Amino acid sequence: MTRLVDLTRPVETGMPTYPGDPDVAVTPHATQEADGYRVSRLELGTHTGTHIDAPAHTERDGATLDSFDAERFRFDARLVDCRGVGANEAIGSEAVPETDAEMLVFRTGWEAEWGTDRMTEHPYLAPETAERCADAGYHVGIDALSPDPTGGNEASDGDADGHGDESGVPAHHALLGAGLLIVENLTNLGAVSERFELLALPLCVDADGAPVRAVARV
Repeated sequence: MTRLVDLTRPVETGMPTYPGDPDVAVTPHATQEADGYRVSRLELGTHTGTHIDAPAHTERDGATLDSFDAERFRFDARLVDCRGVGANEAIGSEAVPETDAEMLVFRTGWEAEWGTDRMTEHPYLAPETAERCADAGYHVGIDALSPDPTGGNEASDGDADGHGDESGVPAHHALLGAGLLIVENLTNLGAVSERFELLALPLCVDADGAPVRAVARV
């Protein structure tokens, strides 16, 4: 028997966002009372909540989401437990396992800090860790805001918005530059096994990223 485990942050008004990204609002456009039907207006950035990064996010000529077949958003994933790594600390390359999986999902434990003052202090991939993943062809998932230090961290050399030069987002450049994908802000990783299938299908849109309904088949 297999079961589906939801790994997704709900999209809701006022939810936490990456520093400098657009605020999120879900507001009525039409209502049952006034119009006899309901339509909502969504205002959000492409990297809201649990989402996927396309290469176009950081690479000048990188592919956008609509250029990928739907099958590409199904991953044979391997969970990597990194909960022993502290705030603002790098996950070393020794954490990268030898595996035939397509994606490594790094469990930092920082999903528990969602919406707190410590949310931006998450562990991140050391540049050599990201390079090792890229060289092996591993896509990356993480239960934090980013596989790089988030803007404003003392560990980050990038711009304040976190989307700065290559020194600020080396993990993004290594992975997205290799044509790989990144899924961020996963949650509920304690409910999955070490090996699982991850489905993370975004909107088919000419964009650098989009929220996903991330589901594990375990």
